Amino acid sequence: MLPVLVAASHGTASPEGQCAVAGLVEAVARRRPDVEVRAAFVDVQQPDPAAVLEELDGRPARLVPLLLSAGYHVFVDLTEAARAVPGTTVAGALGPDPRLAELLRGRLERAGLRPDDVVVLAAAGSSQASAVDDCRRIAAELARLIGRPVTAGFLSAAEPRLDDAVAAARVEGRRVVVATYLLAPGFFADLAARAGADVVTEPLLLSDEPAAGALVDIVVDRYLS
Repeated sequence: MLPVLVAASHGTASPEGQCAVAGLVEAVARRRPDVEVRAAFVDVQQPDPAAVLEELDGRPARLVPLLLSAGYHVFVDLTEAARAVPGTTVAGALGPDPRLAELLRGRLERAGLRPDDVVVLAAAGSSQASAVDDCRRIAAELARLIGRPVTAGFLSAAEPRLDDAVAAARVEGRRVVVATYLLAPGFFADLAARAGADVVTEPLLLSDEPAAGALVDIVVDRYLS
């Protein structure tokens, strides 16, 4: 029996964000009809991972974090939920992954990136140093793809803060463009939009478009790894 794939996202109060993440979970279920897929949330929304695991009544499960880096929610919340239920494992976070940098490049191109634009990566931030490093790795990969430096700025718990990174990137006569390294619309995406950049790209998921095939691939890969 294949383990149940429990897709554990952060959770959001944003209806657009909820719809966008639900679309990704549904796309994963369509991709793997042989696997039962359940949604869980580490904050804001319900059910939480422990409740979903309890509903499975002892069936094996694999918690797949729909999170772009492995911070507190992966190392504490999901790990503790898995330890409490024999037969449950925790997969790696979605990032860092070169496919995410490719998606960010696509968002920049769609936003009309110009050759002289200065680019800042907007990431949620974490108190976990390794999670911050993972975001900087994505910034470095994006820089390689677009052929210019990319600075990472953080919306919480890490430095530099995004608004400071945007201000530091400001050069006379050039636009500052924020590449939004966030999964879906919500509180952090709203903060990124107010950080003072000239252009802010959309998150990786939107409520009015299908989840990118690359994101679905990454979720399935983490489940199978």
